[in-house]
Amino acid sequence: MNEELLISGRDNLLIDPHLHIWHWPIALDLFLGGLSAGILFFAALFFILGKENKYPSAVRKAPLVVPVLLILCFTALFIDLRHKAFFWQLFTTIKLQSPMSWGAWTLSFTFIVSIIWAALHIREAFPSFDWKYGWIKDLDKWLSKRKLTLAWIMLFLAVILGVYTGILLSAFNARPLWNTSVLGPLFLTSGMAAGAATIMLFSRNDEETGLFKKLTVILLGVELFLIIHMFMGFLAGTQVQIEASGLFLGGEYTTTFWIFVVFLGIIFPGILSILSLRGYKMPLAIPVALILLGGFMFRFIFVYAGQLSRWLY
Repeated sequence: MNEELLISGRDNLLIDPHLHIWHWPIALDLFLGGLSAGILFFAALFFILGKENKYPSAVRKAPLVVPVLLILCFTALFIDLRHKAFFWQLFTTIKLQSPMSWGAWTLSFTFIVSIIWAALHIREAFPSFDWKYGWIKDLDKWLSKRKLTLAWIMLFLAVILGVYTGILLSAFNARPLWNTSVLGPLFLTSGMAAGAATIMLFSRNDEETGLFKKLTVILLGVELFLIIHMFMGFLAGTQVQIEASGLFLGGEYTTTFWIFVVFLGIIFPGILSILSLRGYKMPLAIPVALILLGGFMFRFIFVYAGQLSRWLY
């Protein structure tokens, strides 16, 4: 299978697999996409459950940063394109067999919805803000009456975006390390954990903060389970898959992966969150920063290591 075509989905928008795919832009693109998906998921979920006033940071405050995160996501994607002058074709062409085409359109729709959601809650950050033009005020009122429908759309897009960040790699059959069905749920869970952690930074409500600490612990536990399950699947697979998993089980990425991703990114912040829930005082920024660092390092290391795994012909 053509590596360049599967990654880009367009002959004239190829990413050079030997020079660029392992660079930080791809990892950053996957990380910011997952983080944005996590924040939007919880915003939509708690609005649908009628918890908008109970958890205002999740529903109103944290989503304000998502349009910025997605702009950075688009920027990272743009940086990694070989033929940047034709980047617009990603958003004017639909190719059902191209993961990149699916990603571009999913990002686009999610970006539009995130802007609308942020606009409806902008007064949460700027109380004195007011729309200058009357037609915008009318549009604001019209959309406000349809927030429940918008929330359902946003929930759906958040799940698709979160899963997609893993599917983009898992659909790459030429790389055994990436070609696993666990990658989609794993990236979704990782993104939701990062989103829950980020929401805690915005929270000024002890009850809301406590809820998201619990959610973070649960999601980190699920993420660790999926990582273990993924490696168990590799070890029970073909010789090529066993060798691919060996990159993290005694190979050159073992120390980096298990220290930065598993210990510092999952286990340690999980322990800190549990201690915090039990009354121990500690800066909230520490576990949040570790979760975000672990989420980025997971994607960076996994994208990099995946290029070293290959089928034997």
